[in-house]
Amino acid sequence: MKIVFMGTPDFARSALEKIIEAGHEVLLVVTQPDKPKGRSGELQISDVKACALEYNIPVFQPVRIKLPENVAELKKYDADIYVVAAFGQILSQEILDIPKFGCVNIHASILPEYRGAAPIQQAIIDGKKTTGVTIMQMAAGMDTGDILLQREIPISEDETGGGLFDKLAALGGELIVEALPKIEKGELTPVPQDEERATKCGKLSKDMGRISFEWDAEEIRNLVRGLNPWPSAFTYLGSKMLKIWQAKTLSEIDFKRLCKNYESLSGGKEGAWAGEPQPGMIVLLTRDSFVVSCGSDYLQILEVQLEGKKRMDVKSFLLGNKLEVGTILK
Repeated sequence: MKIVFMGTPDFARSALEKIIEAGHEVLLVVTQPDKPKGRSGELQISDVKACALEYNIPVFQPVRIKLPENVAELKKYDADIYVVAAFGQILSQEILDIPKFGCVNIHASILPEYRGAAPIQQAIIDGKKTTGVTIMQMAAGMDTGDILLQREIPISEDETGGGLFDKLAALGGELIVEALPKIEKGELTPVPQDEERATKCGKLSKDMGRISFEWDAEEIRNLVRGLNPWPSAFTYLGSKMLKIWQAKTLSEIDFKRLCKNYESLSGGKEGAWAGEPQPGMIVLLTRDSFVVSCGSDYLQILEVQLEGKKRMDVKSFLLGNKLEVGTILK
């Protein structure tokens, strides 16, 4: 098929590469404008633009895709279909109506769950056991179009946002390549989404990562996993931000067992809190972890990053930083 591809981040690049490898003709790649990065302000191109340049595909970078002059530019390309993946702009109905087979979107959730910008991370934050990819016939609303094809995968217990992102990017590429010939032959029956089951998720922001130890330990662990690698979950040790990169949930029984095992190894009880803990309190120090009391259960911290320092396991962190049982993380 002749395709106009719209996308911006590396999630979309995977799909673009698969489409090219499958032998489809990509007439044009549409992506977000180059953006300044870091203190130097040097312009950085998107992952999708980088891919397009590698394959000598024309690139179009409108600030606002809906403007009449940009719609006119799209109409110059006689595409059968537009494929959209994490483009970052909403398409008007006028654009959706241009190609013969309309516009299809690669969305990283099992719609109608998790319409919106960050479905991958939100699924982990919410403690979901499965997620997947949906190929959807685009409509004017946000991820509201009819479902053409879906595939579900499990979310492992230790999955991170970054790891799941990579898996779903690869799955999205596989699924769109499977869907395109079926769309061309009319072999896919559009299925309307069940609006009663629809949920939404917003964009990720840095302040989402602020941990409240009033929450259940498992909620915090899911936040840590979901926001790894960006924007990351964090708390404060004194006045310094402490990012939490890896943690484990401990039940009351697990915590007592760990305390007992630690005492037998250390020969004393100096590493454990003897009183009634409050949320955010460090209640146990071991050689390679520290345990924090939560609203329910406990969080065993295994990997951290103190403000201004490198990311490291807690064993290394404790060699250069003094922690005390009873310290409150806020």
